[in-house]
Amino acid sequence: MDISIQKALPKDAHEYAVNHIACWRAAYRGIISDDYLENMSVEQMTESNKQILSEPGIYACYYAEQNGQMIGRLVICDSRDEDKPNAGEIAAMYLLEAFWNKGIGRKMMDFSLDEFKRKGHDAVLLWVLEANSRGRQFYEKCGFAFDGAKKEINMDKPLIVMRYCFRS
Repeated sequence: MDISIQKALPKDAHEYAVNHIACWRAAYRGIISDDYLENMSVEQMTESNKQILSEPGIYACYYAEQNGQMIGRLVICDSRDEDKPNAGEIAAMYLLEAFWNKGIGRKMMDFSLDEFKRKGHDAVLLWVLEANSRGRQFYEKCGFAFDGAKKEINMDKPLIVMRYCFRS
C-alpha cells in the first residue's frame, strides 16, 4: 500500500473539509450526537481551512494520500498546554474508515513523531475523548499513556477529553 504524507495547501481546503467530516462521522458515531455530526458544514469548514492553510500559524496541516485520494488528515503544533511548554502536540489525526487497521495510522504517527524530534521537542501530547476507546487503544499501542489530565469540552453535550503523552 503506497501511502504518502503531504503538506496541506490552500487549494486542498475543500477536500480537507470533506475528509474531516467523513472521518469524524465514522470515528465519533455513538460518542458525539448524530445531530451534531450530520450538521457539520463542509462550506463553513472549507472557509476555516482556507484561512488556516493560507496563513502560517501555530498549526502544520498534512494529509495522507493513496493513489491521489486524500484518505486522512493530520494536524500538529507546539503544545498548547501551559504545563507542557516544550512538548509537541498532535492536534488531529484521522483516517477514513475504509483505511482503518491497515498500518496507515501508524505511518502518520511515525511521521508526526519524526517531525517533533526534528523540531527538538522533548515530549509529545495529544487529547482524546475518554469515550473513544478505539482511539485510546491506538495511541497506547503507539507508546502514549494517559498522564492524569482531563478536561471537559462541549460538542452538543459535555464530553471528557484525556491527555496522553509520549516520551521519546
